[in-house]
Amino acid sequence: MQPHPSRRSALVAGGALAAGSALPMTSAQAADALPTAAPRGWSQVPLILARVRPPTFRRRAFDITDYGAVGDGATLNTAAIRRAIAACHRAGGGRVVVPAGRFVTGAVHLRDGVELHVSEGGILAFSPDPADYLPVVPTRWEGTECYNYSPLIYAHGRRNVAVTGQGILDGQARRGPWESWYRTSGLQGPDQRLLRQMGSTGVPVKDRVFGAGHHLRPAMVQFYRCRDVLVSDLTIVDPPMWTVHPVLSSNVTVRDITVESLLYNTDGCNPEASRDVHIHGCRFNTNDDCVAVKSGRDEDGHRVGVPSENIVVQDCSFSGRWGGITVGSEMSGGVRNVFAERCRINPPDFPGHYPVKYPVYLKASKKRGGAIDGVYVRDVTGRAVERDVLFVNMNYNSGEGGTHPVSVTDIHLSRFRIDGARAVLNLVGLESDRLRGVHLSDSDFTGVRGPDTVAFTDGLTRRKVTVNGIEVS
Repeated sequence: MQPHPSRRSALVAGGALAAGSALPMTSAQAADALPTAAPRGWSQVPLILARVRPPTFRRRAFDITDYGAVGDGATLNTAAIRRAIAACHRAGGGRVVVPAGRFVTGAVHLRDGVELHVSEGGILAFSPDPADYLPVVPTRWEGTECYNYSPLIYAHGRRNVAVTGQGILDGQARRGPWESWYRTSGLQGPDQRLLRQMGSTGVPVKDRVFGAGHHLRPAMVQFYRCRDVLVSDLTIVDPPMWTVHPVLSSNVTVRDITVESLLYNTDGCNPEASRDVHIHGCRFNTNDDCVAVKSGRDEDGHRVGVPSENIVVQDCSFSGRWGGITVGSEMSGGVRNVFAERCRINPPDFPGHYPVKYPVYLKASKKRGGAIDGVYVRDVTGRAVERDVLFVNMNYNSGEGGTHPVSVTDIHLSRFRIDGARAVLNLVGLESDRLRGVHLSDSDFTGVRGPDTVAFTDGLTRRKVTVNGIEVS
């Protein structure tokens, strides 16, 4: 016979008792039953990092040359690499090794328990032929779900997956058609508008099929609905679109990678609708945002309704054309708890091709809606910022219109040391949806060329902040 539960466990398990039936508590029981306040601000970071645990893999190696791969820079090795991955998965997992040499391939699809490891001296060079990324796969393209060309490295619904090594992933995008698709409005433009319309009008995802005959570029490395993910140590060059893109994924580590992405719209790392993500020790030289946190676009983002949360960025170097730490603009599912610390902006030893316009850049709009709640950035050093240190724009792409509620609140910047910027703050709230709670403290800015701009903003505070040697408040 099962023992009767204790009075307290019955209350916990069953919820509130019927009115009038509750038994009195002792003072100790009452104190024990009080809810504990959830941690806020930087106190959350140790808890997040305790949950982020990179996957580990069995100590078995599967060299792709044992499955027919040839590193001559010309042979297409897609089938050989897939054979190696399949063998590794069947054996219970391990490491699929790309040795020294230049190995050309089409789409690489990871499976549970597989670490794809590109050795020092090894280059995984991706075919510039779009046909090598067919058949189409389920993906998210600029925040809208669809079927499209496979990302160059792709995992869907997988657990314990990684891409690691001292070698190079070369997207070879400038050898293919990808840039022409983006730059020519007659190519990507119509497909981009069609997909957005499908998402906004609720066309079933199974009917949003692009790929052959269409012009939506694939991401470089995408983990879609995965958990326990690692990207480590690699140099990633010349991607056709966003570089490292975890979507609807959890327990993600991106560490010690270098990204050289010089085509248009090639962000460095885009955690999208993902949680418990740690990005650290990375160097981003991009032609767009460096780290851009997203959560889906417009009505389709609201339909999926999954936020990005608990994102921690540490010890990174940013030389991107737009934002360093960016949230949005596709953030319809919401974003909360983004932390960044000890990062460098346009450092002399990593100057990049473009100066960062905005070290911290938040983008939202009435068309996309959603909420950004809690962005914390501290211990940032840098120089030669092209525009503003913090730009919050709640009227991003204002020509799109829109009626969705949008909220941006609880933004904290502290211990910044920046030499050279157009302004420190550019805050654009909306009369109908005001920006709330921007806090700047313990910071020193020199070489600032102009004044701050503040519109429709409540709760702005400055404490121990100097601009060009003068303390401001």
